[in-house]
Order: sequence, then structure tokens, then C-alpha cells
Amino acid sequence: MSHIGGLPIKYTSEVTIEHSPAAFSTTDPRFFDKTTLKVAGPLGERTMAIEPFVKLEFVKPSEQQAGGTSETQLLVSVNSSSERKQRQMWGTTRACINNCVIGVTEGFSATLRFVGVGYRAAIEDGQLALRLGYSHPINMAIPVGLKVTVPTPTRVLISGVDLQQVKLFAAKVREWKRPEPYNQKGIFIDDETIRKKDGKKK
Repeated sequence: MSHIGGLPIKYTSEVTIEHSPAAFSTTDPRFFDKTTLKVAGPLGERTMAIEPFVKLEFVKPSEQQAGGTSETQLLVSVNSSSERKQRQMWGTTRACINNCVIGVTEGFSATLRFVGVGYRAAIEDGQLALRLGYSHPINMAIPVGLKVTVPTPTRVLISGVDLQQVKLFAAKVREWKRPEPYNQKGIFIDDETIRKKDGKKK
């Protein structure tokens, strides 16, 4: 029994989830036998592949709640929980679907903090321009589906409906100036901290 996979996914009427038997991709052989799940909400739409041994059951609310909103439950299960692969994908699939629901309703965000003399960022010509002490600015194209804003020169806010894309782009920006432990300078993601190290002592 999967502790995560057994948890129901609750969502309101503003979210629609459709499970189609159509193949997730007709060009990639890895997805020929996988079905398609589409999740749509106020902030956008997400699609993901569902393994053939994963079963989805939609439980409609029995009665309207007092506040005027009703929650539908989505139950995730597998054909055989004794098989290792199915047991592994059980919780993973449930977590990915839940992230899709959160993404299209609340969205995900990551905040980058620039610590260092002269380290700053700006939006120029639709790209993220970084000045990190190099001889030239670094221009990074903003991926489709992400919103990048610079409220202050030392802070960058990345938001979107796809958690993976948000964190991936944040990690790519961080790679240009990873935090170092001696002066504790660099690009930090959210509440990231780093333990300070003492330099060499004579």
C-alpha cells in the first residue's frame, strides 16, 4: 500500500480533469502505450502521460457543500501493488497529478536572490539580463509558459503552472553564479542558505 498514492486528490469545479485513452505521443515510442491526462484550470492547462497499469477513479460529491462549492475526488490505484514498478509509479503518478492541479489553480513560484557587489538582473528585450561580474552581461531567453519579473535589481521572481519548469529555469540561472561558502556570495533560490567556511589561516 502506497501512503502517498492512496491519498485522494481533491479539486473544485473550477478544475476539469479529463482522462483520454489516446496515446500521449504518436511520435515518441516511449509513450505509445501510455494514455493522456489533461488538467485545466484558471491559470492554464497541463497534460501528462499515464502508465497503462494505473487506474483513475473519479468520485463525485454526494451533496453540495454549504459554501456553494463542491469537491470532486480523484483516486489513484494500480493493477498489482505487489509489482515493484507499479508500486513505485503509484505514488509518483499521484504526486504529479496533484502538482498539475495545484499548478493550474495556485501556480508555482521561485525567488532568486542576488548576493554580491554589482550582482543584479533586469528584463531587456524580453530576455533576462544578468550582470554577475563577468566582462559582459548574460542574456537568458525566458521559456514559454513562465513569467519572470524583477521587482528589485537583486531579486527575480519566476512563476508558472509547471513546477518542474519553474525550478529548472531557476537552477539554470543559479548555475551562472552558484553560492560559495567563503564570502557567501552568489545566487540563492528561495530560503536557501549555505554554511560559511573560514579561509586558510597562517
